[in-house]
Amino acid sequence: MSTQKLILTQEVTGLGSSGDTVEVKGGYARNYLLPRGLAIVATRGAEKQVESLRRARAAREVRSLEEAQSVAGRLGGLTVRVPARAGEGGRLFGRVTTADVVNAVTAAGGPELDRRRVELPSSIKTTGRHTVTVRVHPEVTAELPIEVVAG
Repeated sequence: MSTQKLILTQEVTGLGSSGDTVEVKGGYARNYLLPRGLAIVATRGAEKQVESLRRARAAREVRSLEEAQSVAGRLGGLTVRVPARAGEGGRLFGRVTTADVVNAVTAAGGPELDRRRVELPSSIKTTGRHTVTVRVHPEVTAELPIEVVAG
């Protein structure tokens, strides 16, 4: 099997974060990563450019780690209610999405979140209490309790 060396331009779950050099199978690179703009082909010039970006990111992460920990603390203290259309017995028409969770956090007075950093445990298709994981920083994750209510 052929592999291809790529530089990630965005964070890809299970693969790496922006600026990482990864080696993946050719089909995965050709059919998924490159067309979506998640990665670029690793060349000598691109690697030099990424190295300077990596140094700048390392300097920023030291400062943002403390900020991420404070955001995680704020998330833990929130009471987030996600309204959803529900039928008999608390079953939802559809499901709760990451965008719904982000909108509910903002409505509850929480910090701005990126929906791609919110991880649902599974499809949330019932009303009640659920726990959602938010990757605030590569080293900081927060458990966010949410309550899905019929509304």
